[in-house]
Amino acid sequence: MKKFTVLSLVAAASLGLAACSEKAADESANAADAMATEAVEGADNAADAAMGAAGNAADAMGDAAANGAATATMGADNAVDAMADSAKSAVDNAADAMKK
Repeated sequence: MKKFTVLSLVAAASLGLAACSEKAADESANAADAMATEAVEGADNAADAAMGAAGNAADAMGDAAANGAATATMGADNAVDAMADSAKSAVDNAADAMKK
C-alpha cells in the first residue's frame, strides 16, 4: 500500500508539473507570437517610410529638372534677344556707313 501511495503522489506531482509547464509553454508561445507580430509591423512601417522617402526624392528631382529646364529656356531667350539686338545694331551701323 505504501508503494501505491508513493506512486500516486509521484504521479500527481508529475501531472501538476506537466500542467504548469504547458501554461508556461503557452505563455512563451504567445510572447513569441506578439514579438513576431511587432517585428512584422516594424518592417512594414520601415518599408512604408522608405517608399515615402523614395517618392519625396523623386519629386525633388522632378522639381529640380523642371527648374533647370526653365532656367535654360530663360537663358536661351536672353541669348536670342542679345543676338537680335546685336544684329539690329550691325544693320543700323552698316546703314549709317552707307549713307556717309
